Amino acid sequence: MQSKTLLLGLFFFIILGVTACKYSFTGISIPPDVRTFYVAPYTIQTPNADPNLSQTFSDALRDKILRESRLSLSDTDPDCEFNGIITRYSISPVAPEPGEITAFNRLDVTVNMEFINSKDEAQSFEKNFSYFAEFGTDQDFLSIQDDLVETVNEQLVEDIFNAAFTNW
Repeated sequence: MQSKTLLLGLFFFIILGVTACKYSFTGISIPPDVRTFYVAPYTIQTPNADPNLSQTFSDALRDKILRESRLSLSDTDPDCEFNGIITRYSISPVAPEPGEITAFNRLDVTVNMEFINSKDEAQSFEKNFSYFAEFGTDQDFLSIQDDLVETVNEQLVEDIFNAAFTNW
């Protein structure tokens, strides 16, 4: 009987300890005093980019933060702010084959992101994030552009989110 009570007490303290831990299985580390965020519309500073790209990137980052954190969206005095500039949007040939033809083309996108943490300035940063998607030379870029942008966007948003909210 005493061993059952001891085991029950031990189990209780283990559960209490696990629930009190700050560790998150997602790796997100947001201090308790950070409650709000804002994602400013991206600006485009590169030729040939789809004008909707700015809204697409801003919406994707905003949605990810809302979905995967406890933060609330606020455009009035937010605790964290994201300001992005699309600085590169280019298509270039890759994987040359004999006879000076290429097997693939690559869509490269670079975003300069400024993250401002008003609660802890040491966590703020300004950094470039880049990603690319490849497609065959036999494919019409305009017909697959949305899918390529979605692929690139998913990775850029993931990288920005991780840089802002994980301490890896």
